[in-house]
Parts: sequence; structure tokens; C-alpha cells
Amino acid sequence: MLTLMFILLGVIAGAFSGVFGIGGGLVLIPALVYLFHFSQKTAQGTTLALMIPPIGFFAAYSYYKAGQINIKAALFIIVGFLIGSYFGAHFATMLPNKKLSKAFAILIIIAGIRMLIT
Repeated sequence: MLTLMFILLGVIAGAFSGVFGIGGGLVLIPALVYLFHFSQKTAQGTTLALMIPPIGFFAAYSYYKAGQINIKAALFIIVGFLIGSYFGAHFATMLPNKKLSKAFAILIIIAGIRMLIT
């Protein structure tokens, strides 16, 4: 049963990812924390592990076929992302779960409010 629930969560997150370009941060992490009782760190680590290239490939390919990907920008962002994700993950694993969860919630709230206003 747990396996089916994880698959359903993947379908929902995948749909959000395909439609909005989101999934990990706004869907998977809160679901893993609140529905599956993962710690904040385990939810984040699990989400990062599943987003290894094959996951986003098919969605990205659809955008590529439609001419909606800037390859040059993506390649440069990848370089920065690799560096930032390494140091960010190192920092996050040193924080207490409660502080990390609160920081994550604040980030989502600020992003949502900003998108509503602008």
C-alpha cells in the first residue's frame, strides 16, 4: 500500500512539474513531511535523489520540442546549481530540522506572496 501511495505522490508531483515547472519543493517535500512523516532533511534528500536527470528528461524534452528551452542558459545554470547544491546541502544537514522547516515555509510564503503581487 505504501508503494502505491508513493507512486500516486509521484504522479501528482509529476503533473504539477509538467504544468507549472514545480514539483519537488512545493509538492513533494510537504507531502513527504506531513503525509509520510519524513523529517525535513529526509524529505529534501529524497526529493533531490529522485530529481536526478532521468526524471525531468521527458518534461524537458516536451518543452525543447516546443522551442521553450534556452540551452545556453540551462548549461550555465547547471554549473552554478552543482556548486550551490553541494554547499547548500552541506549547510542544511547541519541545521536542526525545526529551523530548516521554518526557513522552507518562509521561502514558500514569500515566493507565493511575491507572485500574487507582481
